[in-house]
Amino acid sequence: MTNHPYHLVEKSPWPLTASLGAWCLTLGNVFWFHSFTPLLALTGSMILILTMIQWWRDVSREGTLQGLHTIKVVVGLKWGMILFIVSEIFFFISFFWAFYHSSLAPVPEIGSLWPPTHISPFNPFQVPLLNTAILLASGVTVTWAHHSLMENNLSQSKLALSLTLGLGIYFTALQAFEYIEAPFAISDSIYGSTFFVATGFHGLHVLIGSSFLLVCLIRLSTHHFSSHHHFGFEAAAWYWHFVDVVWLFLYVSIYWWGM
Repeated sequence: MTNHPYHLVEKSPWPLTASLGAWCLTLGNVFWFHSFTPLLALTGSMILILTMIQWWRDVSREGTLQGLHTIKVVVGLKWGMILFIVSEIFFFISFFWAFYHSSLAPVPEIGSLWPPTHISPFNPFQVPLLNTAILLASGVTVTWAHHSLMENNLSQSKLALSLTLGLGIYFTALQAFEYIEAPFAISDSIYGSTFFVATGFHGLHVLIGSSFLLVCLIRLSTHHFSSHHHFGFEAAAWYWHFVDVVWLFLYVSIYWWGM
């Protein structure tokens, strides 16, 4: 028994296995790039996927069956998520800094022009504009899902969350096709580097956000959330809105202004 409202976590192997998986994935990507052997990268990905499944399972149990997520614990979780999103904002600020530093004063090595003389940029009013509309629509549907959950309308919440997940997958597929058809590569001067690093990391965040939404959809279907106890869903919605806002800045800066 405890005489305090806080949750002191149990011993868990998942931070260790997550670190091992991340190390294998990072090192495996290096091997993949240089020697075209994806085995270690695939091993790292599998370790991370299995770790996420079991870690989410444990947290779900803590918040539902064990009743460990008290009001004070949820407040702490909210602040933790807020600080995590703030750290992600500064992560993306570094990419925008690199982009504007290079584009506002292009050096002679790239022709003193932006985009560089040999670069043919994407038309911002084609696939990038469609992706913008997709993410804006997904922001609407995830808000719809949240409000439906607060009103105990689980059927509408599941429908809206499924739509959000589908829009996220659609966005990822369009970005993959865009990369395949790109007329320039990541090695094509600073333009290629900033474009693929900034949009690529955003695409990675869309995949991470989609995994959050998938877990929330599963938990919603198994009645883990109620109208007053659903911070797991709320955190995923916050993260998804953050991904939406970052894309708007990317679209305006890199696709439209930097064309």
